[in-house]
Amino acid sequence: MELRLPVQDLGRAYLRRRYTILFYTLVLTMVASPVIAGIGWRGALIESLLAVNLLAAVMPFNTGKRREYLLVAMAALWIARPVTVWLGHPTMSKLTLAVWTLVGLLAAASALRFAMSGIRIEAEHLFAALSAYLLSGVYFGLLYWAIEELHPGTFAPPNFSRTGAIYFSFVTLATLGYGDIVPRSDLARGLAVVEGVGGQLFLAVLVARLLSLYSSPTRD
Repeated sequence: MELRLPVQDLGRAYLRRRYTILFYTLVLTMVASPVIAGIGWRGALIESLLAVNLLAAVMPFNTGKRREYLLVAMAALWIARPVTVWLGHPTMSKLTLAVWTLVGLLAAASALRFAMSGIRIEAEHLFAALSAYLLSGVYFGLLYWAIEELHPGTFAPPNFSRTGAIYFSFVTLATLGYGDIVPRSDLARGLAVVEGVGGQLFLAVLVARLLSLYSSPTRD
């Protein structure tokens, strides 16, 4: 009888609960980010947390070699951010951050697709839906911040920070509309509209899907 490697068992256990783990890492990041910013620690710690979330988010994308290539690409993006700053290429560093946001939003779409593909209500599908919502809020926020870094003055008031961008993103996603941060360019306003409408559609479709699964006969 062949002995299975502990690493393989750990990997299989992770893949069975990947969205549960992703959800709690996202919650941890959202709680830790304002605390880290309030203490005044370096933003590299927050970006490291976000990069870990991104790695966890792309794990379910593919299997086999494709997943390995994807993880290598994500590690390269993680390293490229501080390296481009160290080499004196701030524009490239900001573009790298923009790529992070696009990958994060694709991961949110993948998580939502997994959540909607279930034929019965299971915890992993619920955590996938919650992770998709949090991923959208976090990485739309990073996208706003990247746009502000590339084109200062896109948002008002000035000194638009990373934490402020994530705050504005979730306010937009939940359609709270506090109005203390205002997009000033057409691009930023268009993205805010897309996020706000997407947040409402997400809740409506998710509730309808859960009700249909709950009311339908149980199938194997």
